Amino acid sequence: MSAMPHEPEAFGETVVTILKRHFPERAVQLAGPMDVVIDGRHLSLENLYRMVLRDPDNGVEIVETYLEKLIEGDTVSGTPLPFAIARPRIMPRIQPESIFKHLDREQVAHVPFVNGTVVVFVIDLPQMTVSITTEQMMRWGVDADDLERIARENLGRYAPDLSIQIIDSKDGGRAAIVSRQDGYDAARLLLTRLYDKLAPELKGDFYVATPARDTFLAMTCDPGDFVERLRHRIDADYKRLPYPITNSLFVVTRDGVAGTAA
Repeated sequence: MSAMPHEPEAFGETVVTILKRHFPERAVQLAGPMDVVIDGRHLSLENLYRMVLRDPDNGVEIVETYLEKLIEGDTVSGTPLPFAIARPRIMPRIQPESIFKHLDREQVAHVPFVNGTVVVFVIDLPQMTVSITTEQMMRWGVDADDLERIARENLGRYAPDLSIQIIDSKDGGRAAIVSRQDGYDAARLLLTRLYDKLAPELKGDFYVATPARDTFLAMTCDPGDFVERLRHRIDADYKRLPYPITNSLFVVTRDGVAGTAA
């Protein structure tokens, strides 16, 4: 197989072929152009499709690696993990509410957030992350608020010496970029001391954009032309990058994070 097709329907059919070849014991079928059902569970191919479009020369390898980690993650998630071992590895991720089109809301450990998003929780393992279910949460005897507190604490310790790139605009605007590409760039919006760290650089209250999982862009709230220019870039990233979250801006103040979505 030389390359992944660009047409969504053909892309989905090729993913099914790869799944059946590598995992013949799994029941796999195509439910829609970008929707595969594996052992009765729906898998949206939108993120995988966007990943391949960014690097088409390595499309087949990207798909095979993605599917291997997915299946391996399913196996790991079915294995009970003691809370004492899992606790230091619990991390947060911001996801759009639209994830519940393919997932059962009652089975996903999460807390509501702003801008039409939720905060979900994963166990960060060396080669993959495994989503935490409500069943796992109840087995540990904790609730979603406990997971959020633990996840935020772990996030703060994950990369304490966070490198931030500051960019000055000719019209007086200023932006701060975090780009570790470790799967938690957008989640750093949840850092407890984010305001204290960035407010001196961004003249007080500021906006944060998280168009996708691996994108964090903070910016001053003015001038308006500066913000508008960056919003065009944010819209484009939201439409093209894997793991999209939202093209709405978050407002970060001393009192916390608020949304700007209507």
